[in-house]
Amino acid sequence: MGRAEERRARQRGGRRAAPGGRRSSGAAGRSGIRRLFTWRKILGTFFGLCLLGMGAFIALYMMIDIPAAGNEDAKRQGNVYKYSDGSIMARTGFNREVVDLARVPKPVQKTFVAAENKTFYKDAGVDLKGTARGLFNTLSGKGAQGGSTITQQYVKNYYLTQDQTVSRKLKELVISLKLDREKSKDYILAGYINTSYYGRNAYGIQAAAQAYYRVDAEKLSVEQGAYLAALLQAPNQYDWAVASEKGRKLVKARWNYVLDNMVEQGWLDASERAGMKFPKPKPPKGDPGLKGQTGYLVSAANDALKQQLIAEGTAEDAKQADALVDAGGWTVTLNIDKKKQAALERAVKTQLDSKLDPKDRKVDADIQAGAASVNSRTGAVVAMYGGQDYLKHYINNATRADYQVASTFKPVILAAALEEQATTQSGSPITANTVYDGTSEREVVEDGRKAGFAPENEDDRNYGPITVQTAMNKSVNSVFAQMGVDVGMPKVMETAGKLGMKVEDLEAVPAQTLGSMGASPLQMAGVYATLDNHGKKVTPTIIKKAEHRTRTVTMPDAVGERVISRAAADTVTSVLTGVVDDGTAQAAVRNNPLRKGQQVAGKTGTSDNNKSAWFTGYTPELVTSVGLFGEDDKPPHKQVEMYGAGGEDRVNGGGFPAQIWAAYMFGVLDETSKFDLDTDQGAAIQPSWTPSPTQSPSQTPSQEPSSEPPASAPPSQEPTQEPTSEPPSQSPPTFKPPTDGQPSPPPTLELPGDPDDPDGQQGQQGQ
Repeated sequence: MGRAEERRARQRGGRRAAPGGRRSSGAAGRSGIRRLFTWRKILGTFFGLCLLGMGAFIALYMMIDIPAAGNEDAKRQGNVYKYSDGSIMARTGFNREVVDLARVPKPVQKTFVAAENKTFYKDAGVDLKGTARGLFNTLSGKGAQGGSTITQQYVKNYYLTQDQTVSRKLKELVISLKLDREKSKDYILAGYINTSYYGRNAYGIQAAAQAYYRVDAEKLSVEQGAYLAALLQAPNQYDWAVASEKGRKLVKARWNYVLDNMVEQGWLDASERAGMKFPKPKPPKGDPGLKGQTGYLVSAANDALKQQLIAEGTAEDAKQADALVDAGGWTVTLNIDKKKQAALERAVKTQLDSKLDPKDRKVDADIQAGAASVNSRTGAVVAMYGGQDYLKHYINNATRADYQVASTFKPVILAAALEEQATTQSGSPITANTVYDGTSEREVVEDGRKAGFAPENEDDRNYGPITVQTAMNKSVNSVFAQMGVDVGMPKVMETAGKLGMKVEDLEAVPAQTLGSMGASPLQMAGVYATLDNHGKKVTPTIIKKAEHRTRTVTMPDAVGERVISRAAADTVTSVLTGVVDDGTAQAAVRNNPLRKGQQVAGKTGTSDNNKSAWFTGYTPELVTSVGLFGEDDKPPHKQVEMYGAGGEDRVNGGGFPAQIWAAYMFGVLDETSKFDLDTDQGAAIQPSWTPSPTQSPSQTPSQEPSSEPPASAPPSQEPTQEPTSEPPSQSPPTFKPPTDGQPSPPPTLELPGDPDDPDGQQGQQGQ
């Protein structure tokens, strides 16, 4: 082939054959790929996709108009709360008053721009980068959008919904662009600050100014405006009145960020900024419809609903959950039983409030009560007492977890010992009849060595050799400190977590055996409900069902898997019957005239320095935890001692808390119930007693009123005056010296008085 022919062949796409008739397959493949992916084709595809996207966006832009009116949520909507029987408990609605932007001082207007969208006055109403990120996150399920402009947030608040969907985000983008072209920046800013939620049921800047500072919007200072602007990021978390220490630090940082941005933008003089101090808001006034206990119940239900919305993925974070619940439209049915709720309120009034006289005794003004009652078979919270009045004391005493639980923690230690099949230092299994050294300030021993922890018993009393059963009855610190070491404190804390206590951040040290950790009455009710339910985990649940016009929320199962064995749980229950029948709760509970033969298990607790006192007790299927807390009635409401309150030298768990418990429980229980226990240990299985000094352990029980009657005897009966002619079915446990390496005092046959008995001698350290 000549050169001319070769040139013509190349022009036609031809090619001379390789010498010898061979072709390079690799060269041919590369040639085919080049023909398929040429730079012209790639560039053409890219521009084609861009044109297609632009065309789609133009079509959307033409199809989507600015709605003629705001959405239903933006107009007005409230929530309805019901008792378990369906009767109305409360209705809540929007607290909103729209104000003209002219009524809001210019510098205050700028605080919102500085907080949310510094380029607001210059941008086109959208943040394309932030919107693209939000679309990608929505499609991939990676979280919240972030980066929205004030215009976009106003569009979402007023025209659309809080739903996280691609279609909603695209509508938001188009409407925001159109709104920015058709309306002034002042119009958009006014709409934004009038539709945003600020917490405390306040919608719009006027309602927020009144809720937080008791002034109209036109009277707000720059400092106050900066706080309200900072609130919008997390209204409930940043509310100074209820914020945690971390929340307060976060909102202060946000407040500083807002003011610094104002200086940066030239809206605030730097010297003026330097002299500004954080404006602490006033306490919330509350909704008059939420007075008494109603506000505590509604608030607790709202918190539970928000947590579930996040857990099921309907809300991506706390801020969105707040918006979804507080926007209204919900019908929430609580597990609260109307009659039991009334009975609990009445019990607090008759057993505590009627005995407090703040005018005569200053300490009486510092007494706060909290209580929670839970059905241990279903997990339903059937009654709750949050405080004297939601409009006067906004912290819910039933759910607060900042006071020590004291000796109500001792059953958890025993549960751990039984579950782990732990042994004493000498290798003996720990049971209800195991004998420990009850000497006060006895240093605990671990692996033959002193462990450096020597807790004092109530009034520094020495008990000598004492069984676990009696040590629980008398709440002996030294015994349970050693038991905790015998089990292993990591195992004790692990068991506490399984039962429902929040122990993740606590050290597993022997001092925890004194119940020095904080917990709420609701949490403790859950712990004891799990014991009552034979070891199956019970998570107290206040919501029965929650419905919205657009969605129904399914609450999780309140009763879960078994977390400790039935034998361990039932043995603890059996031992705790002794606390009632022959221990620190007998005065208020065992001998209560309202008791109709119900079998009761429970534990008292009185914290160090008498800042808290507890009684948590249960019958089959119903658990109630009552706590009394010393809280200064003047800000900042620090924890205080309760000595002298109600005319008592000391507020013990066996006093007011147990009295409230008994008045409530025996008032709502109709049947005489007995525990169905799978155990051969404890006071519920065999009678136990304290021998008198003149009797040997093998003799019949002393007939002194302080001795324990057989567990089967009706509690309302007076002790028999004649000794029984029939010996007990089993002999009392033999007292043996402890074998943990510590010197043992001689055995004692008579034990001192009850440390938590309100009728006994008062001391300086309570258990």
